[in-house]
Amino acid sequence: MKTKGLFYLIFATLAFSSFGQTVSTRTNDFEVDFSDPTRLVNTTIPVINWITPMTETNYVQEGKYKIKFEIESTTPVKNIIISIKETAESATRGSMSIQPEGNDQFKSTVEKSLTLMDGENLVEIVAENVDGTKTISYRKVTVGSTTLADAAKLNRTDYALIFATDQYDNWSDLVNPIFDSRTIADELRKTYGFKVEMIENATQSDMLKKIREYGEKKYQPLDQLFIFFAGHGTYDQTFGEGFVVTRESLLNDEAKTTYLSHNRLRSIANNIPCEHVFLAMDVCFGGTFDQALASSRGAEEEVYREQNQSEFITRKLTYKTRKFLTSGGKTYVSDGIPGKHSPFAKSFIDALRSRGGRDGILTLPELFTYVEKLKIQPRFGEFGDNAPGSDFIFVAR
Repeated sequence: MKTKGLFYLIFATLAFSSFGQTVSTRTNDFEVDFSDPTRLVNTTIPVINWITPMTETNYVQEGKYKIKFEIESTTPVKNIIISIKETAESATRGSMSIQPEGNDQFKSTVEKSLTLMDGENLVEIVAENVDGTKTISYRKVTVGSTTLADAAKLNRTDYALIFATDQYDNWSDLVNPIFDSRTIADELRKTYGFKVEMIENATQSDMLKKIREYGEKKYQPLDQLFIFFAGHGTYDQTFGEGFVVTRESLLNDEAKTTYLSHNRLRSIANNIPCEHVFLAMDVCFGGTFDQALASSRGAEEEVYREQNQSEFITRKLTYKTRKFLTSGGKTYVSDGIPGKHSPFAKSFIDALRSRGGRDGILTLPELFTYVEKLKIQPRFGEFGDNAPGSDFIFVAR
């Protein structure tokens, strides 16, 4: 006899606490074979962790598609099957079987390139352990430019998470970060329809807790997340690393434990399960967020100007985005005159108010043209798992 049910996160958290593993998606089903109950005393359910893609629903232009996932179990896994279907109930279009051996029976990382058909594709992973217990997980992949054009009409949300600090316990206070950030927040809400959350004068703990919240959100494939920091920044020559100064950061903190390091921020932002993340920093030494302290700028793809807005949006958001823009490099930047915005914030706001020109879409290369001529050279580049050809767009409503 077998039973099948929906494998919810709360159940998974409890069931797998013994080996420190939780399931990060609600698309896992499980099947348990009760024909020999004595075998179930020590059995555990295999856990499937998706690495690529992270989101449950995905859109791509072409049928060549890479997947990567991890299987963990304290009971040996005897078989892993990858199948491609149109729906969960339909016949299999193709499948492959993998038999783990040795240590791979307890923890396996699988990476495969698939060929998918135009239209709807359901990629199904089945992991079965030696006791006959199975875990099933899915990812939906829609292929084709026609379907992509329709995707922009689906539920798509742009988020903005803004941290602004001008009051410090130990550092000198600033005059413009909150003023700048509130103006940017208003433009994002009114002009571009972003859902904006602004955190003012936050501690390091406040910042990390809030970023964690956004790391636990459920995102659609075309959703975007904009993260903005305004305030003090610093650089430690010995550590060779830049830091965001939080409200409680100590002046003489040699270990920099009261600061938010760029390395940590880079890693956290890269792991947020949103396909399109853009991080901007109006802080001193913000350019050291780039490990190579180098800027890059993508060319504008004029051919897209002939497409309608839906096609343009989905083409721009086909590839995973991890981009950053900082107000300077390895240097101090100006806070500006009280009430008149910092030089970087003024140019950033001007870019937002341009509405992206005639087509109503502001791309990152277009935004960079507004800030690149500032006296202190901003830095623009990519981090983490950014894919070539990616972009982050601001769509005027």
